[in-house]
Amino acid sequence: MEARGRRLVSGDAAMIFGLLKRRAAAEPTPAERIYAGLVLEARRPEFYRDLAVPDTLPGRFELIVLHAVLYLRRLRSEGPEAAARAQEVVEEMFRSLDASLREIGVGDLSVGKKMKPIIRAFYDGAAQYDAALDRRDEQALAAALRRIVYRDDPAAADAPDHLAAYVILAADALQSQPAEGLIGVGPAFPAIQEAAP
Repeated sequence: MEARGRRLVSGDAAMIFGLLKRRAAAEPTPAERIYAGLVLEARRPEFYRDLAVPDTLPGRFELIVLHAVLYLRRLRSEGPEAAARAQEVVEEMFRSLDASLREIGVGDLSVGKKMKPIIRAFYDGAAQYDAALDRRDEQALAAALRRIVYRDDPAAADAPDHLAAYVILAADALQSQPAEGLIGVGPAFPAIQEAAP
């Protein structure tokens, strides 16, 4: 009877430690937490309600790209640890997008084909935003946002100008945040209402 009790305790301990190991393994990495934060920022209702960003898969994707670009730009000059974190966040973004495609039913053989234009769109958008932000050219930034985020929709009116003002405000806000926090915790973005075109 006692031996049986020991086995149960031993089995219980193995089960509990197994659960703890799995729970520990499921603990998100810093890159996963940071990417999740970028997605949360991109899903703020004000973008869709007040700035007329299309509340569609492409519209949401473009706002994730925009926030990721702002974060990655900020880490650019912060040394090897920041470069490593930036790479991890980019990899997490593409991993997450790949998983999302699979969740909506894209087959294994098609995922690679679908990911290529997504990756291209990320780097094309990043290049256009970077060029405008490097020059602090709000008009060029608004034009890029009109093309990329708003798909040249005339109904967007002056929304791209307002979004450009937010992007510049966010870039400045991230510039004032210490690298350690950006690498360990992630960025803090300003309120959309703070941006004036």
